[in-house]
Amino acid sequence: MTHRFEHTFIVHAPLEQVAAFHYAPAAFRRLTPPLLPVQVHHAEPLADGSTTEFTLWLGPLPVRWVARHRHVGPQGFTDEQVRGPFRQWIHRHTFEPIDAHTTRVRDTIEAAFHSHPFWALVGRLIWWGQPLLFRYRAWATQQALAANPLPARTILATLFGVSLLSAAMLSILLRKARP
Repeated sequence: MTHRFEHTFIVHAPLEQVAAFHYAPAAFRRLTPPLLPVQVHHAEPLADGSTTEFTLWLGPLPVRWVARHRHVGPQGFTDEQVRGPFRQWIHRHTFEPIDAHTTRVRDTIEAAFHSHPFWALVGRLIWWGQPLLFRYRAWATQQALAANPLPARTILATLFGVSLLSAAMLSILLRKARP
């Protein structure tokens, strides 16, 4: 059975800038959240047939992954898992110009889980994290290409404030739920 995930966001930058950002050698690391450690072993310049080999760390568990790129062009590319935690993984990155200064970025993933119980579990853990991962990637792309990006301390303060507010609300709800 194939599962599908799609995430779309808008970047206030021309198509050429968005594509250049994603095609840069450092893009993979810049688009990975700091709390999701990734060790890149080998990364070729993005082109048809190029590969990236990396280890994604899920806590103490190392997950080795090899992706091959294809259909590389000015409006996107596809990476396909050659070896990794899924039976199948195809990720299409599409860049669509809305106007001269705005681009729509669409990520579409089609995946199938391994039949082995361990790898099926690992695949599901990764799959369940996709919405959060791609929200981070949207934010990272928008910040990287913004004319006036937010300072890191503003972002940290916002995240810390939201975390405190969430914790306070959860505490109140839990106290009210007690018999």
